[in-house]
Amino acid sequence: MSDIIQLLPDAVANQIAAGEVVQRPASAVKELIENALDAGAGKIQLIVKDAGKSLIQVIDDGCGMSLTDARMCFERHATSKIRKADDLFAIRTMGFRGEAMASIAAIAQVEMKTRRHEDELGTCILIEGSEVISQEACQANTGTSISVKNLFYNTPARRNFLKSNPVEMRHIIDEFQRVALANPHIFFTLHHDGQEVYHLPGATLKQRIVHLFGNNYNQRLVPVEEDTTIINLRGFVGKPEFARKTRGEQFFFVNNRFIRDAYLNHAVLTAFEELLPDDSFPFYVLFIDIDPSKIDINVHPTKTEIKYQDEKAIYAIIRSAVKRSLGRYNITPSLDFDQENSIEHLITPKPFEEIIAPTISFNPDFNPFASEKTSTPREQHPFLRDSGNYKSSSPIPKNWDTLYEISKKETTLQHELHPEESIAVNEQEVSKPSERQLFQIHNRFILSQIKSGFMLIGQQAAHERVLYERFLQQLQNHSGVSQQSLFPQSVTLNGSDFELLRELLPDIRALGFDIREFGKNTVVVEGIPAELNNVGEHELLEHLLEGFKNNMAILKVDKRDNLARSLARNAAIKTGTKLSLEEMNQLIDQLFACETPNQALNGKPVISTFTMTELLERFEK
Repeated sequence: MSDIIQLLPDAVANQIAAGEVVQRPASAVKELIENALDAGAGKIQLIVKDAGKSLIQVIDDGCGMSLTDARMCFERHATSKIRKADDLFAIRTMGFRGEAMASIAAIAQVEMKTRRHEDELGTCILIEGSEVISQEACQANTGTSISVKNLFYNTPARRNFLKSNPVEMRHIIDEFQRVALANPHIFFTLHHDGQEVYHLPGATLKQRIVHLFGNNYNQRLVPVEEDTTIINLRGFVGKPEFARKTRGEQFFFVNNRFIRDAYLNHAVLTAFEELLPDDSFPFYVLFIDIDPSKIDINVHPTKTEIKYQDEKAIYAIIRSAVKRSLGRYNITPSLDFDQENSIEHLITPKPFEEIIAPTISFNPDFNPFASEKTSTPREQHPFLRDSGNYKSSSPIPKNWDTLYEISKKETTLQHELHPEESIAVNEQEVSKPSERQLFQIHNRFILSQIKSGFMLIGQQAAHERVLYERFLQQLQNHSGVSQQSLFPQSVTLNGSDFELLRELLPDIRALGFDIREFGKNTVVVEGIPAELNNVGEHELLEHLLEGFKNNMAILKVDKRDNLARSLARNAAIKTGTKLSLEEMNQLIDQLFACETPNQALNGKPVISTFTMTELLERFEK
């Protein structure tokens, strides 16, 4: 029997490695930008077309490569970052495996132009599917320019699994933001389909955060800084009132490398204990500087997972540092009575000669036992605060007591329950609207009597169900009604949210939104759905996108279903809202007109019924 174990050809091995290293266009963007950082670049330009499917180009002004290095960088396990195994435990560079360029060249058409500072001419190399097409000297700027065209052109199965352009562009923006945050001193630009998305000059970390996420973040940030023998921690956390419903804006960097770590994330969340509402996540950008010998980053091909020698100590340092920063900047309550904003500083000193003592005037001839007929107007008002001359008051108008008749009337917002004729709707015996009498309990529940007992309805869950089914119907029929704004509002979003909004724009318009793009990361809202009166445009869009991303991460539902859920939860009347009798009747009628009135969007019941039998068992022996 012949031998069956054989070495794979380099082209096949590279394509297998590419499946781990380059999963989508954003993966190639990450690898190319990190190589530019390792080359010592001070300016990095990223140009993408068709969300990276047609072109990914990274231009830097780094050290460049010689003719031999330019050819060697496309070989597997060829790297300038390490020389021996021990170097893995002293890594300060972004790359070290030597697989990225070989993997990209195996699944795309790559053109690279590079020149060192000391060379007069540069090198131009063309590679397609791991095969070198040409290599020649050329005129090039100092540094390196790499163009990756037609990604996955020779692996159509992988290309077919790529998502839509807006989705892929969001992933590219996420990778770009992480690298830009980790290197605020470097100039970055991002262009997509000929339009500039980001223009980030070198700045401080706080300025870089504001440039990436918007000017409104300038007032949201609380600095964190802690130096210990184990780690050095620095960065910013967001104030609790600006927490979001998704984890998107949470960044941990270890030695300037973005990582994902649920354990360290829990340390930050613990520091925000009792400051955040349920299911809310704070913003943070935190940098951990640690001895490379005490961590292992060679865990996963994406290098976003790290193992530490002393996790518990790092956890405790992060938790205490964040908690102390929140307290230092008066985010948490303080009991220090000697601090600057004590009550003493609220008193404005005044010269002694300007202080006027209060005066009081009275009638020394006042006799409380004198009859009303003989009493003078002065006697009727014996104690007057002002020292001026007394003036008789105007006559009292007639029938003045009628002004208080309204206050004497009893307002009957909640009515007594009594037996009444009822009709069956969806197996529930609900009273006719004209005869229905309702209670609202703690502005949370609606109580209504039915023939067999009574039922409790959660008002927020009921309204969410009503709006959800209405929005789904509008999405299917494109029948959303828009309420035009008197003054159109411009809303500026961060790059990732803007791309998500562009993806959802057709469906959002079907719901009744009148939105058009207006320049860089900005839209103009000229109308909103008629059901959403008295809601701010910016707040509405932000909550809509946050809810959509949250549902997408948890529920994995259809895009239209997700959009209807998100909008229904944001537009529904909230717990604690006082409803009139008419509004309660209308809500109950709309609820029982739904296809599934007794199921909330979270799967829990909307209605709970209590029968007379249950009540009698509870109160009678």
